[in-house]
Amino acid sequence: MSQIWIRIQSRIQRASHVSVLFALLAAALAGCAPSLVASVSTPAPRTPSPHAIQGSIAEFPLRQSDSRPAGITVGPDGALWFAEADGEKIGRITTDGTITEFALPYTSVGPESITAGPDGALWCIDGDGTLLRMTTSGAITEFPVPANSFPTVITTGPDGALWFTDVGTNKIGRITTTGAITEFRLPQTNSAPSGITAGPDGALWFAERGNVDDVGGNKIGRITTAGVVTEFPLPQAYSFPQLIVNGPDGALWFTEEYGNKIGRITTAGAIAEYSVPTGSSGSRLSSHPVSITVGPDGALWFTELADDKIGRITTDGSITEFPLPAKSGPFGITTGPDGALWFTEFGDGKIGRLS
Repeated sequence: MSQIWIRIQSRIQRASHVSVLFALLAAALAGCAPSLVASVSTPAPRTPSPHAIQGSIAEFPLRQSDSRPAGITVGPDGALWFAEADGEKIGRITTDGTITEFALPYTSVGPESITAGPDGALWCIDGDGTLLRMTTSGAITEFPVPANSFPTVITTGPDGALWFTDVGTNKIGRITTTGAITEFRLPQTNSAPSGITAGPDGALWFAERGNVDDVGGNKIGRITTAGVVTEFPLPQAYSFPQLIVNGPDGALWFTEEYGNKIGRITTAGAIAEYSVPTGSSGSRLSSHPVSITVGPDGALWFTELADDKIGRITTDGSITEFPLPAKSGPFGITTGPDGALWFTEFGDGKIGRLS
């Protein structure tokens, strides 16, 4: 396993060091009053010189090369916003490459997941599990979560609230834009929910990562806005579904981190899987596909963290890969307002653009 991925996995291990811990964690549902925190100093925006690769890919380096940019999303202002896991910042990049960074409060241990909220703000999850709301001007509000919670991925739901996965208490959480939190327990005590997205059927769909002690823990889950959960087991043990997206064909598409596959599930639960061509070099058996998004061309695009590639898969399962520089470690990916694919490079502290 690459050193980059070991670094990411350590985040989850703080909440689930061994599988037994999941069974012992107590669930504490409580209202969470927000604490207002003024944004820390914001450097002036800058436009770094892009590093062009093969004519179709450009990279924009961050000030801090080891800031570990992770999640990325399109903001309400037409720019791209991203989380810097080791930089303790939220970054913003315009489509012409101008970068601005907003420092988080000193209590931050590194944001990872970020999404545009229904209220015109950015919502993200800090590395310590705190939920954060940031306006486009940089004003931050923190929302503490119930005891033992460890949110991992956040998305906007169909009901005007934010929904998140909670690997710490094995729940799916919901937070209103005013900070009221509700959590729904999953049937399996150690499923480790990961990615989550709003589906085409008005429900939320999420990935459940198994662990080495429970080969049946790998599932795709569905939860209604009322909290009713349905689960669909994956065919392969140790597939470790990671992130999931609402596809252009009315199905859900997801990455399988250890299975080295891209998966597709219909709203009726029919599953298909497509193997990623690379990822079997040396002792590493997976390219570690992580993030996935719908591209402007009607295909799905995904990042291969360990093999330094951007992948493309059509809805009929045909895969093409685009190589990046060594040790770039692409992580998050999204379609920008300019019709290009924008992605984070966790390994070398850059934001990439693929046209």
